[in-house]
Amino acid sequence: MLNIVEIRKDFPLLEQKVHNFPLVYMDNGATTQKPRIVIETIKQLYSQQNSSIHRGVHFLSEQITDIFENARNTVKEFLNAGESHEIIFTSGATGSINTIAYSFGEKHIGPEDEIIVSEMEHHANIVPWQMLCERKRAKLIILPIDDNGELQIDRLENLFSRKTKILALTHVSNTLGTINPVKKIIEIAHTHNVPVLIDGAQAIQHGTVDVRDLDCDFYVFSGHKVYGPNGIGILYGKEKWLEELPPYQGGGDMIKSVTFKKTTYNDIPFKFEAGTINYIGAIGLSKALEYLNRLGKQDIEDYETKLLKYGTEKLNEIEGLRIYGNAENKICIFSFLLEGIHQYDAGMVLDKMGIAVRTGTHCAQPVMDRFGIQGTIRASLAFYNTKSEIDRLVQGLLKVKEMFH
Repeated sequence: MLNIVEIRKDFPLLEQKVHNFPLVYMDNGATTQKPRIVIETIKQLYSQQNSSIHRGVHFLSEQITDIFENARNTVKEFLNAGESHEIIFTSGATGSINTIAYSFGEKHIGPEDEIIVSEMEHHANIVPWQMLCERKRAKLIILPIDDNGELQIDRLENLFSRKTKILALTHVSNTLGTINPVKKIIEIAHTHNVPVLIDGAQAIQHGTVDVRDLDCDFYVFSGHKVYGPNGIGILYGKEKWLEELPPYQGGGDMIKSVTFKKTTYNDIPFKFEAGTINYIGAIGLSKALEYLNRLGKQDIEDYETKLLKYGTEKLNEIEGLRIYGNAENKICIFSFLLEGIHQYDAGMVLDKMGIAVRTGTHCAQPVMDRFGIQGTIRASLAFYNTKSEIDRLVQGLLKVKEMFH
């Protein structure tokens, strides 16, 4: 069982006041706060151990290289990947998706080929595939969602054809909170010999992800969504795919030899890590993952499920409030509107009471189009949030209603 009082002490940002109110931070879907161990590790690395990785024979370079490669192994263990060289460090989930959209696209996509995505995707898992389709004259095929914000899985089988080359799907919706049955979907895709990329940016921080159990071909996430630093992300890829795909970028460290006649590429993972990787961020990310392991991923999931149940009950008691995203299986995200009140107005008033939520389309305009709305108020919770903070949110929303009516 999590000791939330002690856990909150690990996150210095949560101790502050905003507009003279104790901060209630409910924008974790955009970025999570960082525990002291991550902050202190980054400070120590820059203060005592900073040197460029892989390229030096001196003590500092060799030391930081070892720490960096140990970070790669930490990610491998966290995901239960088969090999550490199946872990590629990128700039984030967006960078990871773009890497596969380009590399896979160059190798396997041609005119009239098809790529399947869902209607609930973040723009980062739509736009790179659209760009690929424009470049290669391919087609984007959409798996729709229903009124509860759940994928219409019964329609998936009919979307496949002999031209289907890849399926890209979010593990968890950043707007609706829906946890998709990705293992089942991967099984269906594989019966058609179609590889699957899973966007785990909203899943990795809320429970256990086992890429070998899922049998996904690619899995991506961002460090800053999982209590780690900004500017670092992960691309997991099965060895067979990473070996055959061409590199996304050229530069230092991704080569074996360079002449003006020909360049030969390095082995994986380095083939996909051109230039000087954000090694400080990678090590900081590994510390965040170790922190989650110490807390216990199952305990985190159980506690957040209790917050979800409590928050759903409390918000549904507010007259005129509608929650978008009522999937049977979801994470602790509440996307909602107050009847007759613009989401931006509500968000600004809540801010004056020290409550941080996000308003707008959440980089998922097709979801908003599906429900015929311009955006929502989104309260996205983490394991350091509390029931009393949910009560503060409810009180704040009642105040918003009072002001605008």
